[in-house]
Amino acid sequence: MDVKLKVWRQKNSQTPGKLVDYQLKDISPDMSFLEMFDVLNQDLMLRGDDPVVFDHDCREGICGSCAMYINGRPHGPQTGGATCLLHMRSFADGSTIVVEPWRAKAFPIIKDLAVDRSAFDRIVQAGGYISVNTGAAPDANEILIPRETQETAMDAAACIACGACVAACKNASAMLFTAAQVSRYAVLPQGQPERQLRAERMVAQMDAEGFGACSFTGACAVECPASISLDHITRLNREYLSAKLTSNHD
Repeated sequence: MDVKLKVWRQKNSQTPGKLVDYQLKDISPDMSFLEMFDVLNQDLMLRGDDPVVFDHDCREGICGSCAMYINGRPHGPQTGGATCLLHMRSFADGSTIVVEPWRAKAFPIIKDLAVDRSAFDRIVQAGGYISVNTGAAPDANEILIPRETQETAMDAAACIACGACVAACKNASAMLFTAAQVSRYAVLPQGQPERQLRAERMVAQMDAEGFGACSFTGACAVECPASISLDHITRLNREYLSAKLTSNHD
């Protein structure tokens, strides 16, 4: 199959970028989207041009690093999967595909399609560690946790921190990401001692990073490759309000 690419090229965060056209021929429909980019970059390097910079690691939908807009949608036309799980058969022969980086103040462009998502790391760091010493694995397993609670925590922990929720939100909100990080501990007994402080600190760091307010449209959950539920945002709001009403922390 043949495709026309319009790829965002930008030297760094201080340099203006632009869409650049590329034509690829005889691309296998069974190629992943990132394998198609590998072919493009091989062609560019053979011509002596700079390859397109994009983040990738596991290529198995686990690490979340392959984040990019594809035809205006985070991770492309599919739902429930990251860009690396998208295949070229999702596009028609002769298609024009527009590829851009995340657009958010808190995710500055490093180069081309790669953005700095370390703001997410700082939100997680603000939450700190749990102080409960559960001992070795057999000791930890002796803490009985209802199945529903386990599944809720695991659903929240499924977040791959790709940033699609931010990219999908018209306000570039990180509420779904932050909610997943708070929720995964708030429902478990091990997370109770720092429960209130954790919610306060993570929300404060989220605001300090420059993410916008929740838009209440639900686009974040629709585009999330891990299908994180909006229920976690409800829990975050409840945890944060409870913390503000009962804690003595500034």
